Amino acid sequence: MHRERTLQLIDTQSGGDVSRIVTSGVEPLPGASVLDKARYLQREGDGLRRLLLSEPYGDPAMSVDLIVEPSHPDAQAGYIIMEAMGYPLYSGSNTICTATALLTSGIIAMVEGVQPVVLESPAGLARITAEVTGGRVTAITTQGEPAYVADEGLAVDVPHYGRVEFDLVWSGAYYAMIDAARHGFTIDREQQIALTAFGDAFVRAARPGLREDHPELGALGPLPFAHFMGPLHATGEGRWESPSATYVHPGVLCRSPTGTGTSARLALMSHRRQVTEGDVLETISPRGSRFLGTVLGPTRVGAFPALHSTITGSAKLLAHSHLTVDLDDPLVDASDLEHVLSAVPDAPATTGAPTTS
Repeated sequence: MHRERTLQLIDTQSGGDVSRIVTSGVEPLPGASVLDKARYLQREGDGLRRLLLSEPYGDPAMSVDLIVEPSHPDAQAGYIIMEAMGYPLYSGSNTICTATALLTSGIIAMVEGVQPVVLESPAGLARITAEVTGGRVTAITTQGEPAYVADEGLAVDVPHYGRVEFDLVWSGAYYAMIDAARHGFTIDREQQIALTAFGDAFVRAARPGLREDHPELGALGPLPFAHFMGPLHATGEGRWESPSATYVHPGVLCRSPTGTGTSARLALMSHRRQVTEGDVLETISPRGSRFLGTVLGPTRVGAFPALHSTITGSAKLLAHSHLTVDLDDPLVDASDLEHVLSAVPDAPATTGAPTTS
């Protein structure tokens, strides 16, 4: 028998980064929480990530967000984030894209005006404010995980680049924060390839011996991200902007400034007493797209002083599609894929809470 499966996708982009939202076609995953489901998928069903991020079905520069049942009673849906580097526990651009797709598709009922939405990521709850105008989602503000400086004043010798100093910041994943100008880089379109090469060499050199755990979420795996920081420019009282670029290992330079990269930058600025509650940082990607990060206030994560912040951006719909997966195609590795795909097409995922506001 010819083996085919169908996935329903909503492709979106935020700041130029494409997120593929999988709304149906995947069997319910075991686990008491979205974090448990994500770890099961990583361990037993990574074929889904590889399929949707690899040719001919996708591209490594994309992200994938699988809609799952939430475990928290406040959450309207859960989502598992998949990228080239693996399974980040939280992502700002992916949250912006997922919330927009869920509202636009009607999986979560859309209400004109300002609408609260709560999603459950593997890291915990993302509390979201959606702005809806004329039946369209025009902006998403999301508060995800608090960010903190885990280690500072680190350095590593990188082949062909020399000694690279950096700080390690958690903001949903670990980021190595690097001053781009110190190594001769500007953050613009012309230097994207050079920044990608630098990021690849740096991450390979820096990974050994770096912290890989989180006080509450446990083991996380090796360093996935490097965030290149451009100079800060004051644009008003308590307002800043800065060119910024995030490298995702292996081999991807994000098109957006990235939400978690922006949160990490704010946490580092707060640690250095450069920002306070209510201050705003606008990060600008090499492609010119922008996210707004706003300081909310201090908190703690384990023994670490941490920072609550929000990220504001918007997402655009690119496509609604039914993707046919041919499990007999020699380019498809079905060994850890077939058992997570639904044999019979199912309805779009339903939410775990009422959809009225």
